[in-house]
Amino acid sequence: MSLLSNIRKEEFMKKKGLLMLLGSVGLVLLFAAPSLAQVIKLTWSDQNPQMGWGPVHANQQWFKKVEEATKGRVKIEPYWSQTLAKGPDTWNAIKTGVADMGWCVHGYWGDMTPLADVINLPGLPFKTGEKGSEVLWRLYEKFPEFRAQYKDVHMLVLHTSHPYFLITSKKQVKTLEDIKGLKLRVLAGVATEQMKALGAIPLLIPMPDVYQALDKGIIDGMAAPWEAVHSFRFYEVVKYYTMVPLPGAGVDSVPMNKQKWDSLPKDIQEAITSVSGLEASKFWGRNFFDRAEEGVLERIKQGNHQMVRYAPPPEEIQRWVKASEPIWKEWVKRTEGKGYPAAQQVLNSALEMFKE
Repeated sequence: MSLLSNIRKEEFMKKKGLLMLLGSVGLVLLFAAPSLAQVIKLTWSDQNPQMGWGPVHANQQWFKKVEEATKGRVKIEPYWSQTLAKGPDTWNAIKTGVADMGWCVHGYWGDMTPLADVINLPGLPFKTGEKGSEVLWRLYEKFPEFRAQYKDVHMLVLHTSHPYFLITSKKQVKTLEDIKGLKLRVLAGVATEQMKALGAIPLLIPMPDVYQALDKGIIDGMAAPWEAVHSFRFYEVVKYYTMVPLPGAGVDSVPMNKQKWDSLPKDIQEAITSVSGLEASKFWGRNFFDRAEEGVLERIKQGNHQMVRYAPPPEEIQRWVKASEPIWKEWVKRTEGKGYPAAQQVLNSALEMFKE
């Protein structure tokens, strides 16, 4: 065989090998394409800043749980700091499909889920968000009337905080008399009623607007959880922390647009469900709220901010509890009057669950 023939043969073999390689790559891409196309992106609406305590220690950790459970086929795309919907508009944004899912504060909508407001009653026998969240989800599972209040969405998580305490910017509150006349940011419903009963002036202000309201003296303080103090840097504009039993351990939720949920493949629904429900609710209560105190104390130390913390003696605490006692009976009466005859049963069940 001539030298020219050998060269042509080698060129032919090289071209053949290249074509086979390109063909293999094409097949890989062809079969990989459906997998890539199967990644489901879900938009998430949130009023909180991305680097807040809750988003870092709860939201984003739960996103990872969802992605791991679905083996990477679901990707949650968060819109932080009200960039998709304002805090008070988040529920409706999810309900109507503006967002696929998100984090909701039900204290914005006082009459929307009245049975769930049982968790907001002052003086309930629990101290942690984890326990409150456990009871809240169990009530949701136990009472059909409770679940019916969330019928417009698919509910994934219900959680609560530890009971709120009082933070003030210029005046230290030590006794029941000290709170009279103070303008305080609270949630709607039971929290508003308690503040009126105690002689304070309750104001409903979206959480992202509270820093400026405190800084400018529009309000004197607020009922707060540690998470909000950390995420919204309230430690920069308040000085006094009074550990009194305030309502405000209200209902927070992670709902999903119903139509979007129904459109998901069954195995994806099962995977998301596996990291939702009771254990997820406890996870959110613990990581979003209970652990946030350590973060606040660290920030105060780092920034050399002032913190005057006061725990009233037991006899003074009892005065606050006694002043709030009529709210329990009033809550039952009012909620039954709205067409929820199970209100007393819900309260009784909650009290029993807290003992367990």
